[in-house]
Amino acid sequence: MSNSIALKKGLDIPVSGPADLKIAKTVAPDIVAIQPSCFKGLVPRLLVAEGDAVLAGSPVLADKNHPDILLTAPFSGTVKAVVRGDKRKLLAVLIEAGAEQSAVDFGAKDPGKLSADEVRKALLASGLWPALVQRPYGILADPAAKPKAVFVSAFATAPLAADVDFVLAGEEQALQAGVTALGKLTDGGVHVSVNGPGSPFEKLAGITLHRFSGKHPAGNVGIQISHIAPIRKDETVWTVSPILLAAIGKLFLTGRLDLGRKVAVTGPAAKDPAYVQAFPGMPMAALAGFGAGAPDVRVVSGDLLSGRDAGADGYLGFFDNQVTLIREGNETELFGWAKPFRFNQFSATRSYFSRFLPKKRYDMDTNLHGGPRAFVMNDSYYADVLPMDLFPLYLVKACLTGNIDDMEKFGIYEVLPEDLALCEYIDPSKNCIQDIVSQGIDLMLKEMA
Repeated sequence: MSNSIALKKGLDIPVSGPADLKIAKTVAPDIVAIQPSCFKGLVPRLLVAEGDAVLAGSPVLADKNHPDILLTAPFSGTVKAVVRGDKRKLLAVLIEAGAEQSAVDFGAKDPGKLSADEVRKALLASGLWPALVQRPYGILADPAAKPKAVFVSAFATAPLAADVDFVLAGEEQALQAGVTALGKLTDGGVHVSVNGPGSPFEKLAGITLHRFSGKHPAGNVGIQISHIAPIRKDETVWTVSPILLAAIGKLFLTGRLDLGRKVAVTGPAAKDPAYVQAFPGMPMAALAGFGAGAPDVRVVSGDLLSGRDAGADGYLGFFDNQVTLIREGNETELFGWAKPFRFNQFSATRSYFSRFLPKKRYDMDTNLHGGPRAFVMNDSYYADVLPMDLFPLYLVKACLTGNIDDMEKFGIYEVLPEDLALCEYIDPSKNCIQDIVSQGIDLMLKEMA
């Protein structure tokens, strides 16, 4: 099979507010949040109490189903608060930074000389095991399993996504160490996908390289897997993001946990969008200078299509290296559907004047211009933006009705909600397709356990 794959389906959304390739500031937050909700399948068990001192790499939470899977502190300090919700659901553990920083020393190791079991123990002890996401279902990887392969997407195509090459500039040694370590955990090797010549990932040893071209969602690792080695029933693969692959490599090179990353602050409502140096769990309040916290501005941890509405008082997600600021679309437009010349509106169906302005970026907001209604389109409408060999409309309807047989038949093992985000974006019926798919995955986890 060719390692060069050109995808013809997809859609690039021309939203304004890309981040300039520069570090505008270094965010040294007083408080970071460890959020169990970032990890699907995690049943958290608290290991600390308010007032406890922690080091970078100290255990804070464990998974009740797999007690050796830990979430650890990103820096040293004191446990300031344990935040709970309804029915005492654990929402977050807040850690206040100490005046002096220190870290647990896990010992520098050459991953090339380690066994698979030694690599596994190092990742579990450091709290980096949750960086590995298991497909199907996008859950925590099972430490007792051996995946068919490990997949890394070395580029991003989501709206205003962080530039991977800029984010990981100078991290080549860490990336190589991460690849070498993860290669010990599978017989199928580490598959890395790039979108053209010149990527630093091309120089990594011990990988299977794939070149993808095309519009979004070409950068989604799930799309890439479907073209490289589709997931069948009773098969599992693991995925890891490039920023966390580098963190894994730095663990072995230095013996310390380092989750620091460059975060792109983007969006139509962002003031002077650029990058910041930060930690996962960073409070969004630290981005007030970019416009976070302004009235009628939604603060999204991640991209516009599949990110999470964190709010101005929320925190950056563990897997995210992008924050998007977008205006709330609270106004209504009289007879908007009847206006043929809407120069400031983008249409995925080429209905507006935007079809003649391919390079224009639009100051989009959150307005849906309507509410949910019955599915009325045929499957080809959604399939035009989904470069996968499945029937998205039938899969979504199977998830909506809870029909497990049909979910299996139409490809539930191959997708996560983010893979159908464009279907949700173009959907004239305004259905929350990602939520429907997520509910279908939850049902599969419950019934197939």
